[in-house]
Amino acid sequence: MLSVEEIESCRQAFNTFDKDGSGTIDANELKATLEALGQNPTAEEIFLMISEVDDDNSGEIEFAEFLRCIQNQKEKLAAKADDSETVAAFVALGGCKDQTGSISVQKLCDVVKDFGLTIDIEKLIQEIDKDGSGQVDYEEFKALLA
Repeated sequence: MLSVEEIESCRQAFNTFDKDGSGTIDANELKATLEALGQNPTAEEIFLMISEVDDDNSGEIEFAEFLRCIQNQKEKLAAKADDSETVAAFVALGGCKDQTGSISVQKLCDVVKDFGLTIDIEKLIQEIDKDGSGQVDYEEFKALLA
């Protein structure tokens, strides 16, 4: 949910970049608006943003649609930040930054015990390590943390 301050900032940005005063902004105006708000979307991302919220298929977005667009972007950025913490933990346990490789089940168990966590890590690993490899890849690790 956008805060009152964020909505006001969006209103100001929207009005600033609605160059023709039409009450809508097109792809070029949206890109400039988002850049002014500190984002750097690609042309493809702009197209997807518009298509996600353009209820009337006009190719332009009204202010309410713009707010939904900003909210969607905010959620995507938050999810990406969450993933970066998961990747960092994966790397710290022996995985690779590009989400390849794996970590040993034994190492994961040792870390949980070292930290004194009271979770049944063996049971969780049995549920996650479907192939029984004794190794946890990134997707399995991510599922373990979910």
